[in-house]
Amino acid sequence: MTTDFVSALTSAPISAPPSPTILIADDDDDVRDVIAFKLQVAGYRTLSADNGRTALSLAVEARPRVVILDVTMPQLDGLRVCQELHARPETARIPVLMISGNSRPSDLDLGFSAGADDYLPKPFSQREMLRRVNSLLMSSGR
Repeated sequence: MTTDFVSALTSAPISAPPSPTILIADDDDDVRDVIAFKLQVAGYRTLSADNGRTALSLAVEARPRVVILDVTMPQLDGLRVCQELHARPETARIPVLMISGNSRPSDLDLGFSAGADDYLPKPFSQREMLRRVNSLLMSSGR
């Protein structure tokens, strides 16, 4: 009996847990592609959206571990998407990193009042963006 048990344990493939999925929503293709590339190199899976409505739909369907939202996007802006995400029970706990070319204190206040967990003004270093994503993943405990 123990031989069968040991054999079953040693022959079962061991797989790593799936990499967290990060949703990137930005209407600038270049910005979106650079962020996606950096996250993929770091081992994350990525989803991309070029407008707020698509971002909201993807977040509801795929339930990513973190959402990176540009403030200024067509159809729904990032502030509205963030509010919608936090208003829905199924997406309310997904951390949001807001990114924007708007960096005045009042812009940051708007982002945080919409429910953003962090706010990163553009231009930003890819290292800083990755550090903040990692921090949001650790703090969410999901």
